[in-house]
Amino acid sequence: MNKKKVTYFTKNLLRWNKLVNNRQMPWKAEKDPYKIWLSEIILQQTRVEQGIAYYNHYVKKFPSVKHLAFAADEIIFKMWEGLGYYNRCKNLILTARYITKELNGRFPDNYDDILKLKGIGPYTASAIASFAYDLPYAVVDANVERVLSRFFGLSIPVGSISGKKFYTALATKLLDKKEPAIYNQTIMDFGATVCKPQNPVCTSCFLQSSCIAVKKNAVKNFPVKTAKMLKRNRWFYYFVVEFKGGFYIKKRTGQDIWQNLHEFILQEVEKETSLEKIIELSPFNAKNKLKHILVSVSEQYKQQLTHQTIHGRFLHIKTGKKILMEGYALLEKSKIQELAFPGLITKYFKGEGMFLIE
Repeated sequence: MNKKKVTYFTKNLLRWNKLVNNRQMPWKAEKDPYKIWLSEIILQQTRVEQGIAYYNHYVKKFPSVKHLAFAADEIIFKMWEGLGYYNRCKNLILTARYITKELNGRFPDNYDDILKLKGIGPYTASAIASFAYDLPYAVVDANVERVLSRFFGLSIPVGSISGKKFYTALATKLLDKKEPAIYNQTIMDFGATVCKPQNPVCTSCFLQSSCIAVKKNAVKNFPVKTAKMLKRNRWFYYFVVEFKGGFYIKKRTGQDIWQNLHEFILQEVEKETSLEKIIELSPFNAKNKLKHILVSVSEQYKQQLTHQTIHGRFLHIKTGKKILMEGYALLEKSKIQELAFPGLITKYFKGEGMFLIE
């Protein structure tokens, strides 16, 4: 790597930060490792604009790691509702309790010990080490990879194992070791506001005179990405079974999606299926003597996950007889409102399922 170009890159990036950068975020310049950790976990797979509201809500409700550790799981999961990827929330709880019980509420102050915490990978460990303790670790997110790939004209795919190693090594070489926190925040801000994924502001860019992508008129070609994985489609048909004003609810367990979240009686099938067939497969078919009334059938809802798409429809059924189904509890509306549900079901609540929200 040309030393002169490295110096040019870092110097001009910091000059942009000093003269132009005015990006505001509630965790910017934060030194509390707990709040930095919280912001990073929330922002994984979440847009910044959406994440800010959740961050502010969590910090207000749980101002310290001890406050979070002593809170009930259901309250924390309910506040997480809408962010998806509930394993992040599960690990958030486990780590908060570990820090509180085993470390006396004190966050580790070195990279290796931070990395040992559950749910924290190299990126988050680098962010906490850099922003909280000014340690010289490069923070490499999608914004950073995009800036580096365009400026240096790199054809190494982002997202691959070799790509992650390469971009981390390059970012470390470019890092301002005297002010790592400021540098890391600057390059991420630059990628988010100037070297954007779409419509980058190349004409006013402090780095344009030496940017390979600009010189080749090939900004849209960078970064190079790995081939997309094929996404799985799943069809969920939910029976919203009502008995004397209560509804049958179950908490999801096991290693599948939405662990620890709640749902109605579920019938999953391999492909989109007629309602007649779904009812035939269910406990509510004509052969059973369970008296019931089909009140309504929802439109089809959809939730997009990383590697799969969930398609869902909801059949609201009233029954005159209490039913027994393993794992399901009959809950009143007031209790249901306290529980956390997957995004697919909350969409139903906000649409045709308004009868559950008072």
